[in-house]
Amino acid sequence: MEPTTTMMMKGNEALGEAAIRAGCRFFFGYPITPQSELPAYMARRMPEVGGTFLQAESELAAVNMLLGAAATGVRAMTSSSSPGYSLKQEGISYMIGSQLPCVVVNIMRGGPGLGNIQPSQSDYFQIVKGGGHGDYHMIALAPSTVQELVDLTILAFDLADAYRNPVAIVGDGLLGQTMEPVSFPPVQTHAVEKDWALTGAAGRLKRIITSLELNPENLEAHNRVLQAKFSAMAEREKRWEEYRCDDADLVVVAYGTSARIARAAVEAARKQGLRVGLYRPITLWPFPGDGLARLAERGVRRFLDVEMSSGQMVEDVKLAVLGRARVDFYGRLGGMVPTPREILGQIQERMGGEA
Repeated sequence: MEPTTTMMMKGNEALGEAAIRAGCRFFFGYPITPQSELPAYMARRMPEVGGTFLQAESELAAVNMLLGAAATGVRAMTSSSSPGYSLKQEGISYMIGSQLPCVVVNIMRGGPGLGNIQPSQSDYFQIVKGGGHGDYHMIALAPSTVQELVDLTILAFDLADAYRNPVAIVGDGLLGQTMEPVSFPPVQTHAVEKDWALTGAAGRLKRIITSLELNPENLEAHNRVLQAKFSAMAEREKRWEEYRCDDADLVVVAYGTSARIARAAVEAARKQGLRVGLYRPITLWPFPGDGLARLAERGVRRFLDVEMSSGQMVEDVKLAVLGRARVDFYGRLGGMVPTPREILGQIQERMGGEA
């Protein structure tokens, strides 16, 4: 590819190319629909850039290979979908406890259980609330277009290194399969000093990376360090987009694919004279509740949370609003995708219009 490239690409493959452009040279994964194009793409591209692709025997193996690679200071990534991501939770907790930077990708599918291979957003709790054990957090980025998938993947590697913490890319099967024009930046070269990495102890003092600490006083002190880091993330890294919210009486809150669909519904509502806006969280953690709180203080009377789930993000929306406005919910389950017409009907119903 040329140094700067614009082309049509499927979301899963664009994510892989973005990771390579960000300097990722180690990928460990396992095929599961609807993200299998990503490891397939990395299997082809990694040898071309001098990187390593390894299809592990399971998701458990893949995440622990990622831990080993991240401990050496290289940029590394793994990916999966819903039930496979569940299996990675122990390893993610180990990496956060060990302060290891890496990127983990979840292209969500319908559940629970094995569910199906259709797009869904029912992993919100698993990603945002800490699916593994221990008191931990990780930045979770939720793109809504293929271009944003590229941009946020590159950002994810930078944030991982900046905070020495895994960062999650959160998509769904529809985004992974969508083909759109995207622009890629030139391949990045990184000279980030990592004085903690395991690179061989010849000529220097040994380094130890572990998440095990049997002394409770020491483990509490380590947790205090981690919590200070999480607080810094929460303060600095909130990201969101507001669309036509300035005069809105009702604001739809949605992320990812749901936000794309909701935007079309907002446009249709505006054509009918309804004052409706869209609030799109880009970081699911830290959740950007500050903007929602300001909208409620400014006079927004109602919020409508739209998800491809039974309503998981709605809890965070309600916490942000703190009773200053009504929060309603509309969702589709099991891989069903809401349509702009459905969301418009929900808007009309709540604003007293005719469906």
